[in-house]
Amino acid sequence: MSYYERIRELTKSVPVELVDFQQPRDHARTPTQASSNFITNKEQGDWAEDLVTRAINEKSKNFVAVKYGKSDDVVAGEDGFDTFYQDFQTELDTIGKRPDLLIFYKSDFDRNLGFDISQIPHNRILDYVKKAVAGIEVRSSAFLIDRYEEAMQVRTEKFTQIALQTKDKILAEFLDVLEHPSRQSYIDLLNGITEKTLNVTDFRTPSWSSSERLIQAKELFSRLKTAIKEIQKRDYLSITPKVEDIKVVYKWIETFNIPHFYFQVFFDKVYGISFEQILKIISDPDNDGVIFSVERDTKNQNKTTIKINSKSGIPIASKVDEPLHESVRKEMDRGRLLFYVTFRGGTAYLDIDKLSTILEIKNADF
Repeated sequence: MSYYERIRELTKSVPVELVDFQQPRDHARTPTQASSNFITNKEQGDWAEDLVTRAINEKSKNFVAVKYGKSDDVVAGEDGFDTFYQDFQTELDTIGKRPDLLIFYKSDFDRNLGFDISQIPHNRILDYVKKAVAGIEVRSSAFLIDRYEEAMQVRTEKFTQIALQTKDKILAEFLDVLEHPSRQSYIDLLNGITEKTLNVTDFRTPSWSSSERLIQAKELFSRLKTAIKEIQKRDYLSITPKVEDIKVVYKWIETFNIPHFYFQVFFDKVYGISFEQILKIISDPDNDGVIFSVERDTKNQNKTTIKINSKSGIPIASKVDEPLHESVRKEMDRGRLLFYVTFRGGTAYLDIDKLSTILEIKNADF
């Protein structure tokens, strides 16, 4: 069974409520105006691609990374963007979404085309692209994952203590007001709260206001509710394929039959996961809310994004040296000014064993 055939079989297991592969993709409206935040995120993404590209090309004896993903320096609101964006949409329907990077054997690398083929029309490089051994989608995140996880552990422990102490205080000091028949259910609720059940506990905060004791009890229930909400927030950083991209990635795999991977670049580590593994994870409803969640990403035009726990992937770089950064001034039409951050440099220290594992190549061959 070919790689594409394996992926095609997996798509049949993905819940249609999440991704319906039988339906055509939704066509996006052309963005009309870029923001400073958007350009900074784009610059960060470009830096992450460059980081991975340099790491592979400096370390590998037999492989070379080439920039392939459709991109352009022009942004929404500038001349030429509408044409670029419509050409991009047409290409998505023709061959699917180009991964950001392609990995070739050095023996197949075309020096005449060089290390950047992102601007070359797809019909001129079809045969060349088919020689690639892997396609890599690079995602970036403005976090230090180790610091984040430490902070989340502290947060969870803090609010767990607040919740359990508040529950005990209500039962110890306000049991008499809760024993009224109309409020008895709150005693049952409190008795059911344990450290293990905090993740699934939910209730409506009472609106009592007819006595001082009831008001005090209400305030404690409000405090308990706030603590539980904090505990139930997602506590992991994620690898983030957008739902709308799943179909067009599949289309690209259908076109080229080349293994596809996601690399998530943090400012201290890089994690990788195969597209095949992503489909396996989201095909299992038992993983929903545990290994992955589905959210609207406010930082990305509210697009629906699958957020997979990074630890489900493989840490292909256990250390990253942070880049240099500087502010840039960009003048748009009508004299509108945008100020954004650009990044350069930095180093990802690849774990060759783990990178070879995820790409399914022998360590000695890398």
